[in-house]
Amino acid sequence: MVGSGWRKAKLALGGLNLCLYSSEAVDSNGDASPPDRRDAAASLGTEFSDLGAPPLTDPTQSSSSLWARASRSGSGSSKRTCAICLATMKPGQGHALFTAECSHSFHFRCIASNVKFGNHVCPVCRAKWKEVPFEGPPFAESSHVRSRINPVNWPQHGGRMNIRRQNSVPLSRSSERSVFDDDESLGSPAKVSGVRANGCAKMVEISTYPEYPAISQSASTENFTVLIHLKAPLVPSTENPGKDVQGDAQVPRSYRAPVDLVTVLDVSGSMSGTKLALLKQAMGFVIQNLGPLDRLSVITFSSTARRLFPLRRMSECGRQETLQAVNLLTTSGGTNIAEGLRKGAKVIEDRKEKNPVCSIILLSDGQDTYIFTPTIRNGQATEPDYRSLVPSSIRDGSAHHVPVHVFGFGSDHDSASMHSISEISGGTFSFIEAEGAIQDAFAQCIGGLLSVVVQEMQVRLECLHPDVHLRCIKSGRYPSRVADDGRSGTVAAGDMYADEERDYLVSVNVPPADVDTPLLKVRCAYADPVTKEVMSPEAVQVKIPRPVLVVSQTMSLEVDRQRNRLQAAEAMVEARAAAERGELSEAVSVLEDCRKRILEAEAGKSGDRLCVSLDAELKEMQERMVSQQRYEASGRAYVLSGLSSHLCQRATTRGDMTESGSFVRSYQTPSMVDMLQRSQTFSPETRRSNPKMRHTRSFPAGPKPR
Repeated sequence: MVGSGWRKAKLALGGLNLCLYSSEAVDSNGDASPPDRRDAAASLGTEFSDLGAPPLTDPTQSSSSLWARASRSGSGSSKRTCAICLATMKPGQGHALFTAECSHSFHFRCIASNVKFGNHVCPVCRAKWKEVPFEGPPFAESSHVRSRINPVNWPQHGGRMNIRRQNSVPLSRSSERSVFDDDESLGSPAKVSGVRANGCAKMVEISTYPEYPAISQSASTENFTVLIHLKAPLVPSTENPGKDVQGDAQVPRSYRAPVDLVTVLDVSGSMSGTKLALLKQAMGFVIQNLGPLDRLSVITFSSTARRLFPLRRMSECGRQETLQAVNLLTTSGGTNIAEGLRKGAKVIEDRKEKNPVCSIILLSDGQDTYIFTPTIRNGQATEPDYRSLVPSSIRDGSAHHVPVHVFGFGSDHDSASMHSISEISGGTFSFIEAEGAIQDAFAQCIGGLLSVVVQEMQVRLECLHPDVHLRCIKSGRYPSRVADDGRSGTVAAGDMYADEERDYLVSVNVPPADVDTPLLKVRCAYADPVTKEVMSPEAVQVKIPRPVLVVSQTMSLEVDRQRNRLQAAEAMVEARAAAERGELSEAVSVLEDCRKRILEAEAGKSGDRLCVSLDAELKEMQERMVSQQRYEASGRAYVLSGLSSHLCQRATTRGDMTESGSFVRSYQTPSMVDMLQRSQTFSPETRRSNPKMRHTRSFPAGPKPR
């Protein structure tokens, strides 16, 4: 009788083109349950109250391996394995199952989450469903809403299991909020030990290097260069790692600030296939390496933008649900970068609570097709207003200033607009030429973001001698200002990663003097991102000896090295301008002249690592300017990513990262190197199958060029 009742229930479901199986009603052979169990109808109703799906069997699995296994489960094995979480669906485990009209089966909770994120097609065969499962909220709603959500009048226990027909309100739009103030609470602040070392707080180190070690008493110069070198402290380890407020995961054993990270991802039609699979894998790596105090929100954009979920803490539960949402991404439509950034900025603006560090990661492989339209004036196309792509609330210098670290993917992205977005927001621009390099590019970026130890750094320079005045400050991308009277100046150095280094060249006049001449006092102040304490390292004074006679002396290699870096950046700007005019031969000549100057300089002749790297990088740029087609495909993006790196003094991805030159390692910090090494082992099976990805392991630890 039990088996007969179960068959009647299945027949009743047949008219809806779907089946719901109770794993306790039928054994592995499809036979009826033992007589002492509940009858089929009672079992079916009770099953609806237990929808807990088993967790991902391995949260570190890449999305490509998930989908590879899911696709292999499309026939016989699909009856035994959920294609979403890859856990078994053996009868008797107490989990409700859902079999779609295309015959593929899933845990009900898994597929309901899939539908919640806007996917109305089968994850295995891509068939479009007429009826979709929906895991609804507790029903504190009106009867009108209840009738729309539950048209087939299934039993509900806690309001959690429903079937929604496709002619109802679309799920992907119905849950959109007007205010994104639903970010997950940060909980109680974590107490971190090990902040102090030898009784003193670790501080930023300030070093100075005069251009020459001495100036004769009778000599004077109008542009004497002094190098200001800053080095952030390493992250000290903690003795007693705590637990997060839920107690389900340990805080990493390091003294670092938790991060609010918003990823804005292109899922337009051009991202289909391998690109999307590799993006999912890279996001899986990011999710797995965020700590339980870090929060993540994902925005996807194509023709429109959609927030997949609010800022969520990456606890064990948060990671699993986030991985599931990312693994279910699909592609379609055009490329609306501006809308994606707008929604990402809104997540930042509307959040109720704030982690100390905040950043946006933007990835796109195309050109914005919704903001820019060609404008012709006097027969020539006008320069697009790239500032319109970046919401005013997150621009550099604004109240909610948040750096956008931009990744141009492939040869078809608009590198000019992507670079401008990073420049306007104070972030970096990376050019991912080879598809297989995306995970390493993300790894390098988050390696820095997860090690911020300095915030809102301000460097102040004061002239000490009454006749000494500041002439200029060369600070690259970092805003600087010289006072009208030339007696002081400032540099807004922003945030610094652990062990990160910054160099600024300052020019002053030096008057004749018969005693040692004090030139500058250098001091800085910044906020500790964890304690919020204002840190003020001891000021450093620059004094130049004044002997009666200087017979011979050599220029400081430290000063010459940084001078070469800035000359290379200036050459890149000039060469790019020539290339944009179509004058490629002139662009190549500009780069060649710069290479010669670098190799003939004192640092270049000494074999300095940074100078060798600059020469290799400039040579690579020349090769990417041999034709207009090559320049359009990769030369422009390559130059812009190099510019971003040298002017920000931060590591960026350039090209496919297979070049033998060490410039791909310039400005890498220990935390970046560590994260890259983790990336190499995150998905070894995928890397072995892709030769290009094997070569991306070119980041040995060791001393960095300064």
